[in-house]
Amino acid sequence: MGRERVDQQIVFVGLGAGLGVCQSGGPVRSAGAARHGARILAAPSCPQVTSALPVRIPHLLLHGCITALVTPFDAEGALDFAAMEALVERQLEGGVSGLVAAGSTGEAAALDADEFSALVAHVVRCARGRVPVLAGTGFSSTRVTIEQTRRARAAGADAALVVTPPYVRPTQAGLVAHYRQVAAEGGLPVVLYNVPGRTGVDLLPDTVDTLRGVAGVVGFKEAQAAPGRMTAVVALQREGFAVLSGDDPTAAEAVELGALGVISVASNFMPACMSALMRCARAEDAKAAHAALPALVDLFAELAVEPNPIAVKALMAAAGQIQPGLRLPLLPSERDPEQRAAQAARFLEAERTARG
Repeated sequence: MGRERVDQQIVFVGLGAGLGVCQSGGPVRSAGAARHGARILAAPSCPQVTSALPVRIPHLLLHGCITALVTPFDAEGALDFAAMEALVERQLEGGVSGLVAAGSTGEAAALDADEFSALVAHVVRCARGRVPVLAGTGFSSTRVTIEQTRRARAAGADAALVVTPPYVRPTQAGLVAHYRQVAAEGGLPVVLYNVPGRTGVDLLPDTVDTLRGVAGVVGFKEAQAAPGRMTAVVALQREGFAVLSGDDPTAAEAVELGALGVISVASNFMPACMSALMRCARAEDAKAAHAALPALVDLFAELAVEPNPIAVKALMAAAGQIQPGLRLPLLPSERDPEQRAAQAARFLEAERTARG
């Protein structure tokens, strides 16, 4: 799947370069921060992008372990920029290949427009062009999805991760029309995202086949774990269209089938372990990949106990990496704090071993 072309020269305009990042003149109060009685450093309103972005991300840039970042909040419920900067650095030190800001793991539904822009811009600045930054921009409305995608471009994101419209359950033809319009008018390359357990609609392989030919559509994240589904969508992969797993426990198997990597929740806490797993799987070293898996199996099980991102944020808080806060309607973990702290310590020991 194009692995022999890793050393080809790749020209991409604006990769991690903060293209069009809006700079804030100082702290401003957003509606979301006001609801939580706190101030955030937010980007001001940005001019709308009116033309499509004529650049496609080569699929070789979308590979390995890409972390779907949690969004840290401080004790007052506002965005915690310092914690996010530290999180990004841990990810890059752990060898991840990309970052997703404001996805479902990042509680995007609980962010207002100003917070979204400020968060994405901050992650872009922290990444400093070392890896691509994707922003989660999907909404139930096509119009709002386009607006959010334009905000992401103005904030410097390299691509948009666009989940199928939740709750409204469009037809397959409706999904094609939706993604065509977002790709044409959003101003960023689009990575399709299928997670029917959360959205209520399944983006079928035949529909993905249609959409991979749309200008500006550069990849597909499949969060269903069924091996038959991954086999079907991996067959659609080609130069300029990457297939990625969205399910940590089956990610190595997906890569062995031909997927280029995973957009991971687990890597928030164990980036070096997840990155090593992806490298082994991509190298078709099944023995090494499966040897790396035991250190992660318990983590995968722990993350499945409560709705994402409750468990992963609880582990990170137990390790002192972030504050424990989430935004309603999500509530903090109900697991025993001492047990969670012991688990966090055990997982971090495996992570330190993976880092050498």
